[in-house]
Amino acid sequence: MLKWRFPVAALAVWAAMSSVPLKAQELGQCDHTLAIRAQRLIDGTNDFVVTDAVVLVVDEKISAVGSGLAIPASASVIDLGDVTLLPGLIDAHTHLLEEMDGSNQSLQDVDMLRIVATQSTAERALHGAKLAREDLEAGITTVRDVGNSGVNGDVALRRAIENGWVQGPRMVTSTRALAAQGGQLGRLTPEAQKLIEEEYTTIRGPESARQAVRQALYDGATCIKVIVNGSPAHVTLDEMKAIVEEAHISGVKVAAHAIGKRVTAIAAEAGVDSIEHGYFISDDILKMMVEKHIFLVPTDATVKSLVDLSFGMRQPTARERAQREKEYAPIVKQEQDRLMRAITLGVPIAAGSDMNLSTPGLTRGQASLMVYEAYAEAGMTPMQIIHAATRNAAELLGMQDRIGTLEPGKFADIVAVPGDPLKDIRALEHATFVMKGGAVVVSTSKWVQ
Repeated sequence: MLKWRFPVAALAVWAAMSSVPLKAQELGQCDHTLAIRAQRLIDGTNDFVVTDAVVLVVDEKISAVGSGLAIPASASVIDLGDVTLLPGLIDAHTHLLEEMDGSNQSLQDVDMLRIVATQSTAERALHGAKLAREDLEAGITTVRDVGNSGVNGDVALRRAIENGWVQGPRMVTSTRALAAQGGQLGRLTPEAQKLIEEEYTTIRGPESARQAVRQALYDGATCIKVIVNGSPAHVTLDEMKAIVEEAHISGVKVAAHAIGKRVTAIAAEAGVDSIEHGYFISDDILKMMVEKHIFLVPTDATVKSLVDLSFGMRQPTARERAQREKEYAPIVKQEQDRLMRAITLGVPIAAGSDMNLSTPGLTRGQASLMVYEAYAEAGMTPMQIIHAATRNAAELLGMQDRIGTLEPGKFADIVAVPGDPLKDIRALEHATFVMKGGAVVVSTSKWVQ
């Protein structure tokens, strides 16, 4: 084994122990190769597991992937041992500029209003930088942030990450979500209704909807989010068609928050790119989604996670927990049923957490990854879940040519998890190595060459 030459050795050790990213090209010459070696690899392109895996990284991209690849003598090597390498995880439904108290489910509408009324967009963006770093350190290297971010705070955070000012995942951003009167803030007095425009863009007819898309794009949106549900009125089919047409002219995709038969029908008929949540969706609408290749982003939860969140830091009695489990079980069963119906019919699935709550004992990234347990309990196989969180999500975001699989020419967004996630999907919650664009973000392993 070749010995490191100073200062490469010092830099390599520092990278292995620090959360500060270190790019492969910073280890020596600009064409220096970094080799990552592991017992297993799932590249995301198929259902196969590669053993004795090697990934070669040059600069910020992957140059080669395979079993037992020859490693250049000049390469620096990270031997991760008994782990599984995967593409960087993608969360297709995040709210990085919002963190509500999850311990009282009945007061979440009030808590959302509190955030809008008391936190400036700048404050939310700074808080979002913390949550973005927590996502990245958990192995989530790309997110689609779908609103609830003040006036363009998500765009500011995205640009800060792109400029290297703060650490975080790649971001697709929507700016303010488009909605009918009131958005998701509920009934407000006439004096308080000015707050609505701090969080949502109110649309008033098809032409207004079209202009709202143009404004969002001008403000820096890289996707369009629509709250189809409304109270008392929903976004109309004509408005949705105008939104989709205008967004697609500019090559931008549309995500539709839709819960209920009527609004999921409106979203699907208009030709959106994804339906978020999609509870209470009929088979007819699911079949339309298959025909139009509309993704379902199921933001589901387990009974256990819902119960744990509902009590917050307080330890419930056995009787309280049993009662709360009884309340949540039918809700979760309904989620599971619609997810398996969607998969059976062939609806493409992309993973999304919708995590916007403070979770005791967990970072934002760790809490977001628990959605995989919900998918598993519903009946998805580990490989289906991995594809939903990698290549499928990359396709939904329109980034399949850059991320989502471990292939030559794509960004070196790579995570390693202990053991075999095909045996226990919870392994994805415990990344021991995270790389984004050739930069080591997290590593608990030693560099051996």
